[in-house]
Amino acid sequence: MYDIAVIGAGPAGLTAAIYARRADKTVIVIEKEGIGGQMAHSPRIENFPGYPIISGNELACKLSDQAEALGAVIEFDTVTAIKNETGHKTVVGEYGEYKARAVIIAAGAKHRTLGIPGEDELNISYCAVCDGAFYKDKDICIIGGGNSAMQEVVYLSDICKSITVIQNLPCFTGEKKLEDKINASSNVKVVFNTVVEGFESDNGEITAIRIHNTDTNKHSILPTDGVFVAIGHAPENQAFESVCKLNELGYIVSDECCLTETEGVFVAGDCRTKMIRQITTAAADGSIAAIAACRYLDR
Repeated sequence: MYDIAVIGAGPAGLTAAIYARRADKTVIVIEKEGIGGQMAHSPRIENFPGYPIISGNELACKLSDQAEALGAVIEFDTVTAIKNETGHKTVVGEYGEYKARAVIIAAGAKHRTLGIPGEDELNISYCAVCDGAFYKDKDICIIGGGNSAMQEVVYLSDICKSITVIQNLPCFTGEKKLEDKINASSNVKVVFNTVVEGFESDNGEITAIRIHNTDTNKHSILPTDGVFVAIGHAPENQAFESVCKLNELGYIVSDECCLTETEGVFVAGDCRTKMIRQITTAAADGSIAAIAACRYLDR
């Protein structure tokens, strides 16, 4: 029996583990994929306090090393449910069950897809740092116009021959600093008010995308060697429906106190309802949720 079970080893979950261990609570962190969550795929992080430039993977390692040095246990498993039982919670995983007096859900979110036929079968990428090297000196398209897409444009502009950014809105929605970098790149072209309608392919390899300019109502085909999709993220909170209320988009309903409708169950990071989803806000959530959980246990 642990004092606190943390679901997710991203910045929210690892920060929660650090705070809980410093409060002398026993902690297990349950992660289904890899340490760091979305953060681990960011090649350059320039807005985390104390680190002018750091890779997401390096920051993830620092957080996990700190949590483990304090005594947190990290277990890899996929959580399928949480049981609210008398005196404790049981976190049900594919490989085992984990009992704890309190639970902090910090499950993050996954890459959102376009929902276009063929997307699952074709070689579409959702991670520039993972797949960028495969497109060295090639012509690619990036779908999206928020911070995630803009970061990938900046990163890939040093690798690819040319980049065409497809944004369905009339402007970018990310940071001005990133927009300035993109505008200064000679090999980047931006097409606004445009949506992707489909793909052209040859033997499973994308050769072009079919696009529609909603401003001019023009349909066209854009040849490309590859497609990167960066249109935000979606939560994976179905496993927590029995103990948490979800909104229409699937996020766990919570305020800045990181409480859920179930006593002893807390939520932190990108999987909850909130205005801003950044590494710093995820870490802040982690500390708030951990303090709330510790107070719950100590009362």
